Amino acid sequence: MGLSIGIVGLPNVGKSTLFTALTKQSGLAANYPFATIDPNMGIVDVPDARLQKLADIVHPGRIVPATVEFVDIAGLVKGASEGEGLGNQFLANIRETDAICEVVRFFKDPDVVHVAGKVDPLGDVDTIHTELILADLATIEKAIPKIEKEARRGDKPSVTKLATCKRLIEWMNQGHRARTMEMTEDEKSSIRDLFLLTMKPVLYIANVDEDGLTEDLPQIDGTQPIPICAQVEAELADLDEEEAKEYLESLGLEESGLAVLARAAYKILGLQSFFTAGEMEVKAWTIRIGATAPQAAGVIHSDFERGFIKAETIAYDDYVTLGGEAGARAAGKLRMEGKEYVVQDGDVMHFRFNV
Repeated sequence: MGLSIGIVGLPNVGKSTLFTALTKQSGLAANYPFATIDPNMGIVDVPDARLQKLADIVHPGRIVPATVEFVDIAGLVKGASEGEGLGNQFLANIRETDAICEVVRFFKDPDVVHVAGKVDPLGDVDTIHTELILADLATIEKAIPKIEKEARRGDKPSVTKLATCKRLIEWMNQGHRARTMEMTEDEKSSIRDLFLLTMKPVLYIANVDEDGLTEDLPQIDGTQPIPICAQVEAELADLDEEEAKEYLESLGLEESGLAVLARAAYKILGLQSFFTAGEMEVKAWTIRIGATAPQAAGVIHSDFERGFIKAETIAYDDYVTLGGEAGARAAGKLRMEGKEYVVQDGDVMHFRFNV
C-alpha cells in the first residue's frame, strides 16, 4: 500500500532542504518565500534493520524495503484559506496525502529570513493550525446546501452527514481540529468524501540547529516534536553507510532523522510491516495494524487474497534465532494460519492460494 506524507510549514523553515536530504533529490532550497511552487515528490526507502538480518540468512538476489512518498508542498502563509500566498493550490496538494508532516523552525540562522520577522515556533504552528481549520470550515459550508437537499429527501447517510457537519462547524469554530471531535465510525465515514485537512494525522518536525538535536523541546499540540537538523540530514545523504554511522555517533545519535520520521509515520497511521524471504528477494510489505492474513496477501497481489488458502507464518525473532525457514520448521515454529489470523509486525510469511 502506498504511503504519502505532505511536508508543510511556513516559508523558509527548511522544508525543501529536508525534502532534498530525505529523498536524495535535487530540490530548490532558497532563502525567499515560495521557492517551492509546484509540489516536489520523492520516494524514500523506509529504514528497517530487520531486512538485512533476513538477507544474511537467505542470501537473496535483492533487498526491497518498504517505501514512503514525501511531497514537498509550497510554504503556507497567514490568509492562505482566503487565497493569500499560493492559497488554494497549497491546500489542494495537502488533500491528496495520507498524513501531514509539519516542519517548524527552531534554528536561529540570522541569514535565513523569517516571514514573521522572528523565530516563533508555537506562533508558526498556530498560523498553520488556524488556516487549515478555516479551509475546512469553508469546505463544509460549501457542501452543506447539497447535503441538506439530499437529507430532506430522506436519504439516511445524508441525514448522518448533515448532523456531523453541523457538529463539526460548532467544534471547529472553537479552534479545534476535526480529528479531535468524538465521532462514530458511521459519522467518520459520512464525511470522508469531504477530504478535510484537519482529519489527517499530523507529525511535527522541529528543524533545529545541530547542537539542538539532543535538547528537550516543548510539546506541540500535545505531542513531542521530532528533532531533525535539515543540514545534518543533507550531509548524511552524501555519506556511505559506515561514514554516516560514524557521523551520527559523533553527534550522540543512534539513527538518522529519516529513520525516526518513518517509524513515527507508521505509528501515527497505524501501520506495520511483514516480510517475504526467498532466494529472489527479501521484501518488506506495509499493512495496517489489525490486518488479517488474506488482507496481507492482497497487498502482494489481489489474486492472493481472492484465492487465499493458508499462510505459512514464522515470527521474525524465531526466523532469525533458528536460522531461517528450515530451522523454524524443525523447531515447530512455522505455523499454518487461516483467514482469521491477525498479522503481527515482522511476521515472515508465505501464502498458499488458488488461482
